[in-house]
Amino acid sequence: MQFFLAAVRHGNLTSAAAELEISQPALSKGIKALEKALGVRLLERGRFGVAPTPFGETLMARGTVVEAELRNAVAEIDALKGAARGHVLMGCGPTEANRLLPLALLKLTSTRPELNVTVLYGLNEALMPWVKHGEIDFAISSVPATPMDPELAHDRLFSESGAVVARAAHPLAGRRQLATADLDGARWILPRRRELERVAFDDLFLAQGLEPPTAAIETTSTVLMKSVVMHSDHLTYIPRELIHWEERAGQLVALKVAGMEWERRVGITRRRRGSLSPAGRLVIDAVKAVARELPRS
Repeated sequence: MQFFLAAVRHGNLTSAAAELEISQPALSKGIKALEKALGVRLLERGRFGVAPTPFGETLMARGTVVEAELRNAVAEIDALKGAARGHVLMGCGPTEANRLLPLALLKLTSTRPELNVTVLYGLNEALMPWVKHGEIDFAISSVPATPMDPELAHDRLFSESGAVVARAAHPLAGRRQLATADLDGARWILPRRRELERVAFDDLFLAQGLEPPTAAIETTSTVLMKSVVMHSDHLTYIPRELIHWEERAGQLVALKVAGMEWERRVGITRRRRGSLSPAGRLVIDAVKAVARELPRS
């Protein structure tokens, strides 16, 4: 199973064999044995590499979860043996990468230097499938008010607010209170339409009987959003936590706009039936400890 999944990840048997530290013939032999046991062909082999067949895609959907559970079982056995090591493969959203997770990891690794943590960065549209299919152990990101996928469980940490963000020298930045109408004519850089923040942004305008503004720029990059806003009169709408450091540096500000209040839930998402390694539990405990202590803007 591990041979097959490595081959699919790389799309190339040579690269997969190098990752597994085995010979390519040994890799091919193992995959062929799996194909023989199942009675189907799992990989299409061609000049440019390998790709899963429909049978292979079916096996992948469950195989990554099996691989994740095996990884956690090995970690559990190592912990029982007293092995001073552990590896956590987790996901993180943009806002949580700003302050919450860095502080938690620094706190944890100072007392448990033997731990190794790999963090994959992404938006929920990528993070949720990664958790569901076992590609990561858990994710720290936005969580829905009510579960939308029966295979996923969400543990809420705290709530934060969304904000209309401008550069510190923006013409609207000095205003004590703004109305939604004051934003008319503004140029916006916003998340794509299916993202949580963009849906909330559009809903706030619709709730006031107004047409949501059209974004001059749409992006999945919060770095790009902040950079464009910092160097122009564009506005954006993002979680307040995302500009914590820029607010302290006097570069960006959250505008006080009546009727633009929105609450975002931050939490931990795991597979409902999945296990968690001892190292994973340590990381989650550290994240929860920092979440309790973290002052909000």
